[in-house]
Amino acid sequence: MTTDTEEPTLTIDELAARAGVTVRTVRFYGTRGLLPPPVLGPRRVGHYGREHLARLALIEELQQQGMTLAGIERYLRQLPPDLSAHDLAIHRAVVASWAPDTVERVTREQLRGRAGRPLSEEDVERLVAMGVVRPAGDGYEADLGLLRLGAGLLDVPLSPDAIFAARTVLVEHARAAARELSRLFRGEVAERDARDVRSLSAHMHPLVVQALLTAFQRSLKEELGEWLTGGRDGSAAG
Repeated sequence: MTTDTEEPTLTIDELAARAGVTVRTVRFYGTRGLLPPPVLGPRRVGHYGREHLARLALIEELQQQGMTLAGIERYLRQLPPDLSAHDLAIHRAVVASWAPDTVERVTREQLRGRAGRPLSEEDVERLVAMGVVRPAGDGYEADLGLLRLGAGLLDVPLSPDAIFAARTVLVEHARAAARELSRLFRGEVAERDARDVRSLSAHMHPLVVQALLTAFQRSLKEELGEWLTGGRDGSAAG
């Protein structure tokens, strides 16, 4: 199994450390079929990749939503078996959207554990610049709904200013979309009783988030495709 464009390179100890779980937990998930088997290298040493790390993050998110182990097994069985780390991250984003906003007071070590990766001083400064965490006494206050996303952005070659500007654009457009959808739904349920309204809200939330993610993903892919094609054409013409 490959991991997107990279070969699996993590040992089970490294995978557990990156995911913030124990080696015993990784092995347990493997025996239950929640994690695909590792790629066996020399001396039959198992190697894990980005899909394993992304799947562990998804399992953690499902647990935080209060899902039982049996429920997590059912959820994962419904997913295509060959999902990439990117696809798994999208599923995790949808699951995370069901949870209320959560800000937690954490120590520096706990912040690293919540982020699922080592954090240098510069990394923490970038997370603060993104608005994902903020200093609070001897520790930090972390927006848990954004922390993993912010940690992923640490590897993206963008300046903090560009990331903050991108976040501002996304928030503004997301609020505009939410406002228009809210008006639409209010028109649909105006004549219904409170029970129907609550039921509609509970069912529509995850569906709308999935629809927004899918629409945005496809739109961004098209925009980047046009940009890259234009760039190549321009280079060729020059």
